Amino acid sequence: MSGVVVVDDDRALARALAINLRAHGYEVNLAHDGRTALTEVTRTRPAVVVLDLGLPDLDGIEVLTDIRCWSAVPVIVLSARSSSAEKVQALDAGADDYVTKPFSMDELLARIRASVRRGTPPPSAEMDAVTTPDFTIDLTGHRVHRGGNTVRLTPTEWSLLEMLVRHSGKLVPQRKILTDIWGPASAEQTHYLRVYLAQLRRKLEPDPAHPRYLITEPGLGYRFLP
Repeated sequence: MSGVVVVDDDRALARALAINLRAHGYEVNLAHDGRTALTEVTRTRPAVVVLDLGLPDLDGIEVLTDIRCWSAVPVIVLSARSSSAEKVQALDAGADDYVTKPFSMDELLARIRASVRRGTPPPSAEMDAVTTPDFTIDLTGHRVHRGGNTVRLTPTEWSLLEMLVRHSGKLVPQRKILTDIWGPASAEQTHYLRVYLAQLRRKLEPDPAHPRYLITEPGLGYRFLP
């Protein structure tokens, strides 16, 4: 049974979430402030954390940052804060997904299921290859094969593709990609990403104008969908 820690100071909402999640087979622990949340995540080692940002003692971003110091547990932010800047801040701090209140319970359940799947370790410690209907990515050999041919990628194109593939299904924030590949001084150079994503799509996508694998989340980041 997968465990979920729900962190929200709205006790009625937290109880309603717990009832729904338990009805779908999850083991649920509740926390109504940041310090209790950190204790519960440490104690229960859940499969997913659902985290509100507006907590009475610590800001949710502080809680998220603290969790990320020692755990890779998937964290879904569930918040009334809906501006792009606030979403980017949460994703940059390590959130895996962001759901805005008010929300659909079915959508939240779907996102929790997806987070549980992504958070399940693969049979081997290291992913060796990813195969799609259109191409194969050999992560060990640093090669991409399409239609029986090797696709020539520049070192930067490979670094970008590898980062997205190793976070398969997850939204990878623009700032993380830029700082990891080009360095902290390039954190605002979003045009780099547009240029290199366009190049990768031309080389890999069946229809680059309508990407199937390399997905843009406008203003937030990018996602690889195998």
